[in-house]
Amino acid sequence: MSVARALASPRRSGAGAGPSRKSKFRPEIQGLRSLAVLMVVSYHVWFGRVSGGVDVFLLISAFLMTLQFVGKYEQGRPMALIKHWLHLFRRLLPAAVTVIAATLAVSYLVLPRTRWLDIVDQAWASLFYYENALLQSRAVDYYAMDHSLASPFQHFWSLSIQGQIFILWPLIFAGAAVVAKRYRLRYRILLCYIFACIFLVSLAYSIFFTLTNQAQAYFDTGARLWEFALGTLVALILPGLRIPRAVRIVLGWVGIVAMLTCGILLNVQAAFPGVAALWPTLAAACVIVAGQTASRFGVDRILSAGLLVRLGDNSYALYLWHWPILVIALAATGRDHAGPVSGSIIIVLSMGLAFLTTKFIEKPWREWQWPEVNRRRALLAVCACLVTVALPLTAIQMQQHFAAQAAQAAAQRNNPGAQALVPGFVDQSDRDAEILPTPEQLPLDWATLSGPCTGDLEPEDDTVRDTCSQSGEPGKSAKSVLVLGDSHAQQWLAAIGEIGQQKGWTVYAMLKGGCQVQPSTPELEQTNPECGRYNDAVREQIAKNPPDAIMVVGTAAAPSSPAEILTPGLEESARSWTDRGIDVVAIRDNPRFDFNIADCIVSKGKDSPDCRRGQADLLAAESPFAALEGRIRGLAFVDMTDLICDGTYCPGVVGNTFVYLDNNHLTRTYVASMSSTFGERLMAATGWKD
Repeated sequence: MSVARALASPRRSGAGAGPSRKSKFRPEIQGLRSLAVLMVVSYHVWFGRVSGGVDVFLLISAFLMTLQFVGKYEQGRPMALIKHWLHLFRRLLPAAVTVIAATLAVSYLVLPRTRWLDIVDQAWASLFYYENALLQSRAVDYYAMDHSLASPFQHFWSLSIQGQIFILWPLIFAGAAVVAKRYRLRYRILLCYIFACIFLVSLAYSIFFTLTNQAQAYFDTGARLWEFALGTLVALILPGLRIPRAVRIVLGWVGIVAMLTCGILLNVQAAFPGVAALWPTLAAACVIVAGQTASRFGVDRILSAGLLVRLGDNSYALYLWHWPILVIALAATGRDHAGPVSGSIIIVLSMGLAFLTTKFIEKPWREWQWPEVNRRRALLAVCACLVTVALPLTAIQMQQHFAAQAAQAAAQRNNPGAQALVPGFVDQSDRDAEILPTPEQLPLDWATLSGPCTGDLEPEDDTVRDTCSQSGEPGKSAKSVLVLGDSHAQQWLAAIGEIGQQKGWTVYAMLKGGCQVQPSTPELEQTNPECGRYNDAVREQIAKNPPDAIMVVGTAAAPSSPAEILTPGLEESARSWTDRGIDVVAIRDNPRFDFNIADCIVSKGKDSPDCRRGQADLLAAESPFAALEGRIRGLAFVDMTDLICDGTYCPGVVGNTFVYLDNNHLTRTYVASMSSTFGERLMAATGWKD
């Protein structure tokens, strides 16, 4: 009885508080579950905020699971872990599989192909309960206001953590049972010590991780263990509590008020899941401890109302449905948030689908007795659920793979890329040639080097070391070239790396997203202190082991605007390096857009006028480099604008190749198609010899 227990509807629990301690059914917990899911749904749909309701789910799930396993031990029944897990996931999977399959089908019709690779990856992760780890590895911003760009499976992160805990917690209960019997210890007391340690260690880790990297901490299982441990401790201690009814009445109301105001009063965007998450979890614990007061003034009277109890039966399915409906609806309408009317429609639709899913899928499957006969049948039932989604996912991936292979085989003839803008070019491509990279592969088309920095190139500073990559062997090359900057410098690795390989250079890069190369200033320290520290560490590394040349992006274009400027501090940085005998090459930034030009092309076609902008509307008429021409000996400039724009427009596709992978980053494939011309201009600008 520990389903996504806080969400699904296992209705039996153990002892309560006060007069109703012997009652197994706790309707107020069912109502508490309903209130939590309503908080999650309403905050997601209407406010774009996190409510703390998910944290309540986590606590309730551990509370109910603890009652079940402690009850087994005290009644002398076997733990039967394999049977428990098969029974558990046989109940969890039908509704989840239904939502995953339906979301895949609708996403195929509504969402652009550029999002399909990510959607398929997250569908697999949701099916096998590692969605939180996948999101953590990508450092997804769960609080992003524009939900239309989110994954429709993103909400499975909490169910994935629960699924992992549903494996771990029974192992702890079973292990503690063995130890208690072997050494004649009191089982409940032993569990209190175990879970108190888990609570304290996990909470400390969660606070530290949240302070240092909140985006990753949000999805980290270890940073969430304490919430489950708290629910377990409440279940273990509750039977021994004797709290006066008046106190329990107050406790219940304090808990409900605190829970409902959590998302309003707390800055959860910067604080969860650290110490701030104690607010909703302790609030829920207060409601559970208050129990059934048998008083007309008790909050349990409201929570036990028939409507809330019945909604609790559908809370698991409601949680499953609300997020994909919200994401797909916003993507289909081109909006970044739901309004009062559209939000109400989304919630009503979610509730309707939740009711149908519970009544016609989850409940019949739960009441089906055939899988309960033995473990083999239960395993077959679980596998049948998994196959329902695994087969179409596998088919989608195979189709994407073979389509990409077929297009790549004809790339030399059909996908000249930037060469199509070179004077005298003769187009020999097929009329129906596929654009490369394929839309599904487009989000992955980032330029990289072959491996991490090694030997003399390996930075001493941990922060810089993690961002350093290289191609070629230091000490065995004609020239060492360091690429510095952010993602706009990274995109040029596709050309620089190719040139370095041809000429026998060692090319290495120190790149940090959103962090331009610039000297430390009070303004930078205030707006982006992490970037300032990173740039200081990079400069120290350069001083210790200077390269022969440094390449940076020297201008910063503005989205759909000609307001292009020199990157801050370029002149100062260039002088400091050239004074040490290091050549500096500044590359002009590419045009940027205020819309996703790749998605526009996928949706409307490469020839759509909506998917291009005039060159004069995107870049300054005169390159900002003109202000530095001839002023710094050893500083050279490379401008590739004429191979990105055709002189009139800056299109999203050139030579049957995607120029952009989003609204401002060039694809690796397109930059690679510029490598020969880039090399010629680089050598001419610097005067380097082959």
